[in-house]
Amino acid sequence: MANPKPTIKYTQIFINNEFLDAESGKTFSTINPANGSVIADISEGDKADIDKAVAAAKKAFARGSAWRNLDASARGRLLQKLADAIERDIDYIASVETLDNGKTFSNAIDDVHSSIAVLRYYAGWCDKIHGETIPADGPYFTVTRKEPVGVVGQIIPWNYPLAMLAWKWAPALAAGCTLVLKPAEQTPLSALYAAALAKEVGFPPGVVNVVPGYGPTAGAALAIHPDIDKIAFTGSTEVGHKVMQAAASSNLKRVSMELGGKSPLVIFDDADVEEAAEIASSAIFANHGQNCCAGSRTFVHSNIYDKFVKCAAKKAAQITVGDPFNPANSQGPQVDQAMLEKVLNYIESGKKEGAIVEAGGEREGTIGYFVKPTIFSHVTDDMKIAKEEIFGPVQCILKFDTLEEVIERANATSYGLASGIITKDIDKALIFAQTVQAGSVWINCYDAITPQTPFGGFKKSGIGRELGSEGLNEYLETKTIRCKIPKLNV
Repeated sequence: MANPKPTIKYTQIFINNEFLDAESGKTFSTINPANGSVIADISEGDKADIDKAVAAAKKAFARGSAWRNLDASARGRLLQKLADAIERDIDYIASVETLDNGKTFSNAIDDVHSSIAVLRYYAGWCDKIHGETIPADGPYFTVTRKEPVGVVGQIIPWNYPLAMLAWKWAPALAAGCTLVLKPAEQTPLSALYAAALAKEVGFPPGVVNVVPGYGPTAGAALAIHPDIDKIAFTGSTEVGHKVMQAAASSNLKRVSMELGGKSPLVIFDDADVEEAAEIASSAIFANHGQNCCAGSRTFVHSNIYDKFVKCAAKKAAQITVGDPFNPANSQGPQVDQAMLEKVLNYIESGKKEGAIVEAGGEREGTIGYFVKPTIFSHVTDDMKIAKEEIFGPVQCILKFDTLEEVIERANATSYGLASGIITKDIDKALIFAQTVQAGSVWINCYDAITPQTPFGGFKKSGIGRELGSEGLNEYLETKTIRCKIPKLNV
């Protein structure tokens, strides 16, 4: 059951299976976005703490360590035990997530369930990671061997705190890596609790380390650290540039990144308008619009445009906004004051550039960081709200006439994370799927993400993939071993 006032158990940095104060002694406050109050003061990690955490992870990865000597199947059992512990504490973790992030409790429960599923999926991979026997030319016996890349740094965002942790931890640990995680400063609580659970279920010291702090200090120190062999980052494209520069300027560490998006959802005139509006509403308003693959450009065929806009506006008006612990509400606050102001500024920009507000268009109340679900019609491609990632509950509805036209417009962006199409014409769907520049294409659905299916972006939406076997490969090196076969004297 939801608990609006869960006891916060862990507020310190987690290194080498111990909770410690920051070297500097500094702390920062994590804020309840529903009312702006302080939840807890968290130890603020910086370079000194990152150095300590990386050293612990490096020692844990050394040959002969408890972690490196562990059987692959035993790694899988540890991941299963971690999933069991999270499942045991699901109500508490979801309550902490709702308190810290502002997402509704029901959504937080869903996030915890999906995190458990990811951990269990990769637990099953642990003893199935293997190379190949290759019939190479010459008198050689040739095999490949898959090995963990080493010590990895992981930086996760605030919109899905526990889920993004699971997406990072599960494949890294399944591969046999050790890790240092920096959670977002807005939402550090679930990561610290997960660290405590990792210790409880038996992960050796140094395998899992969590250093909360700010991006320019803790995050930057992690990205540039010479003893980090790979950096995995989820966040904005702007920060992604900085992470990649740091990786290049240090030790050319491997990089995987899932970045921003401005994803198109295309709705043809053969679609059921009511059903299409429901899919489109979920595509943009899920998680309060704070979703990197949100269907934030809704392209609607001109033949059904007016009807769709009315239906979309009606659905937006039915979304209840308020206390995320109240089951009657389906949308909570934006994560912090900065995001509230950012979203409201985009809404004002849309109004000034001539888009028409069909629903919402303003702040909800005066306490907390709430925004009314907003619908803009008559949006054109050159408007700021159609080009830039808003990361809030703002649906931009654009009009189109032909398949060729909408594909060209859908691809006219520097992003390429996700896309969707709603149509009963399989030919149109397949043509769109083959030509749209996006890492995910959803046909007659949206946000259909599972642990088994790779997720990532084209263009400035990222490098590499998470989830599925491809997500595991991001944490593995391939070694080729060739042994010369002597001639037989028969």
